Amino acid sequence: MRDKTVVKRKIRERRKKHIRKNLNGTAEKPRLVVFRSLKHIYAQLVDDQTHRTLLTTSSLAKTVRELLKPKTPKKEVAKMVGKDMATKAIDMKIENVVFDRGGYLYHGRVKSLAEGAREGGLKF
Repeated sequence: MRDKTVVKRKIRERRKKHIRKNLNGTAEKPRLVVFRSLKHIYAQLVDDQTHRTLLTTSSLAKTVRELLKPKTPKKEVAKMVGKDMATKAIDMKIENVVFDRGGYLYHGRVKSLAEGAREGGLKF
């Protein structure tokens, strides 16, 4: 069982390196980074030129938790996180981003977060 999780993590890290080779965030067009754990999902806007995190939100953020009902499906939570990220980014006058799925496959919660961000007004 443990070996399987180690192998999955290594495969994801390899995919992540190949993706990050071609992605680069700037102050005008930052990188939208996704990280998902078993319970929560996190999103950050990163400027790779200055090595700074411009903005962050997650399923643990107060603005998202206030909207959650008990037993909300993880995909819907991810969509809310994407919309929250979009509203915060637009408040900072950021509309264009580069989407970094972090080595995860583009489906499920990662796809829901991206769709939520697009619905909120981000372009990528």
